[in-house]
Amino acid sequence: MTDLSWVVPLPVLVPLFGAGLALALWRAPRAQRVISVLSLVVTLGAAVTLLVAADAGPVVLDAGGWAAPVGIALVADRLSTLMLTVSATVTLAVLVYSLSQGLADGDRGAPVAIFHPTYLVLTAGVSNAFLSGDLFNLYVGFEMLLVASYVLLTLGGTGERIRAGSIYVVVSLLSSVVFLLAMGLIYAATGTVNLAQLALRLPEVDPGIQLVLQVLLLLGFGIKAAIFPLSAWLPDSYPTAPAPVTAVFAGLLTKVGVYAIIRTQTLLFPDGRADTLLMVAALATMVVGILGAVAQNDIKRLVSFTLVSHIGYMVFGIALSSAAGLGAAIFYVAHHITVQTTLFLVVGLVERRGGSTSLDQLGGLARVAPGLAVLFFVPAMNLAGIPPLSGFLGKAGLLQAGVADGSPLALVLVGAGAVVSLLTLYAIVKAWNKAFWQTPPVELEPVRLPRAMVGSAG
Repeated sequence: MTDLSWVVPLPVLVPLFGAGLALALWRAPRAQRVISVLSLVVTLGAAVTLLVAADAGPVVLDAGGWAAPVGIALVADRLSTLMLTVSATVTLAVLVYSLSQGLADGDRGAPVAIFHPTYLVLTAGVSNAFLSGDLFNLYVGFEMLLVASYVLLTLGGTGERIRAGSIYVVVSLLSSVVFLLAMGLIYAATGTVNLAQLALRLPEVDPGIQLVLQVLLLLGFGIKAAIFPLSAWLPDSYPTAPAPVTAVFAGLLTKVGVYAIIRTQTLLFPDGRADTLLMVAALATMVVGILGAVAQNDIKRLVSFTLVSHIGYMVFGIALSSAAGLGAAIFYVAHHITVQTTLFLVVGLVERRGGSTSLDQLGGLARVAPGLAVLFFVPAMNLAGIPPLSGFLGKAGLLQAGVADGSPLALVLVGAGAVVSLLTLYAIVKAWNKAFWQTPPVELEPVRLPRAMVGSAG
């Protein structure tokens, strides 16, 4: 069989190389665009290659030829390559969308030159997090995301964006400190941070210490994943950014945290001692997120709160600690990356066409932009879980796994999941009716939407 280990680092190295090249060509925006697109096309090709190869078994690369625990391991298995392929597809689509939009929602004076290298660093950070075979490299991926995210959040330099970026940085630094503390304690207890070796050594550690390590990791990753009560930062941070930035953040950044929870819970702590804690957190995340969405009158904030609520579904599947629950959770993560990203891109088109994200200021879009109405309707119904769309399949799998579990708390979550789906439908339909069907406060001017934006959102 052909050795494809050389392909494993490409999803990290190609975007980083592209970022350096794009930064060097900061005076040539057209060259930057070409470099960015080519870098992400190569990244997607490498991800698909690894996805196919991983079906026959994990593809592992020890960076520099140094084996664990000294070296850094990159592991391409079925889970990591699935996440990698979905993320590469999404980042490429968002980039194509962004090529037709100024980075300040139509303001071409925004610093475009810094967008492309920063966006490629963000892509490399996501890829690195998914491929990491050890906690240290996962931490490096998180820090790459932190730096790139702050720059992207504050593009345009408005006071609102600076404030949102500052909140995001403070919260992310707190997450990083907790993760770093957990990693230091894990190394002190086991002598390694390699995930494969930890799976063998952690069972030998005192159960009380294991629980402390598990809770610290859940706390660090829970902030990244926006699990309640660690989610208050998200609805205030995401809506202030330009549509392409908001879309890729909503689709990917929280899912990196969820992915880290899946990895550590299943590989390092398979005994399920934290399942009750995770179920309670899942329930609270679902309920608080959707109640926040129902109360919103701004379409960006509404969709941001639905993002929080749907993180609860993923955590529910993880907490079940069953093959059915975990499989449904992974399916739901992949589904949600694509659907939530698409919905935020369409909301960007709504803002561009209607001139606002306030539902009181929108209206009549179905008459002047029927194609946009369809583009919003399909992912919105998918998010609500209407059959036969993927959202319905994911939620049905999660609820079925919850019923099979049979515990009282799992059954409560099954009922909550059904109710939250109905409330999601209510919130989405409210936004749909106001934005597309109510009489607009002012007559809409004809505005042509760029084909690249519409195509990538669809």
